Amino acid sequence: MKGVRPSQSFPKTLRLLRRPEFRRVYEEGRRGSARVCTIFYRSNGLPRTRLGITTPKALGKAVVRNRIRRRLREVFRLNQSAIPPGWDIVLNPRPAVAELPFPVLAREILRLFPKEAPLNSARQPFA
Repeated sequence: MKGVRPSQSFPKTLRLLRRPEFRRVYEEGRRGSARVCTIFYRSNGLPRTRLGITTPKALGKAVVRNRIRRRLREVFRLNQSAIPPGWDIVLNPRPAVAELPFPVLAREILRLFPKEAPLNSARQPFA
């Protein structure tokens, strides 16, 4: 994108995009839960953490679901330096995400993220 600094973007290399990537995190990863969402995370062996977000129709119409995704991506983007590298993370938000003030949402979401890099991330080759 023209005129956007890399630190202000959310490139595809930081996203989970394909169904098999999501399935792998669900099936092989660990799970955590809070009042705002459920998190699934798994070591990815990469020098970066990637994020995926699922928003089922039960959360609301498309406008609401898109707003939820935007807010969660922004929490991730703004706090990337505080999130250790080497994880694939999938967030399954609950309806409260759409209504919470952004600082409260960020605090709640950051509590769920893994606190340290996975043990095997340093030994695997970069992709």
